[in-house]
Amino acid sequence: MDPEFAPRRRLLTAIKTAEQATQQAKEAAVRAAGLTLAQYNVLILLDETPGITSAELARRCFVTPQAMNQTVARLVREGRIERTPHPTHRHVLETRITADGRRLLDKADGQVLELERRLRDHLSPEQQQDLRTHLAAIERLARHPEA
Repeated sequence: MDPEFAPRRRLLTAIKTAEQATQQAKEAAVRAAGLTLAQYNVLILLDETPGITSAELARRCFVTPQAMNQTVARLVREGRIERTPHPTHRHVLETRITADGRRLLDKADGQVLELERRLRDHLSPEQQQDLRTHLAAIERLARHPEA
């Protein structure tokens, strides 16, 4: 095996390891606020785009519609979101965050932002921008290998 591509030296391994560590830390922060990561992702998206459908939430969260329906149903049961019929499309349900959902989102997002600050504190603004640039290039190349 080429030593340059030994499993521990592979770029994809480093990316995956960093992604797993950051997601585990994010999940722990969100759980401390009383939400699952899936619930947090739904609430964050509803905060950014109130009224979107469950199907759109599933697309944006990279999960199946079935998985999203379970998360949405639980959030509705717990009073954290509400679903109402679209004003012109009767069969479409719009989803919005409730006051209780907002309270939990604010708590969870505060924890996530603290994690973000801790990570950022170890990188200069230039290093942060370089990291974003490199990650965007890697994403672009992975999605479009012919580019």
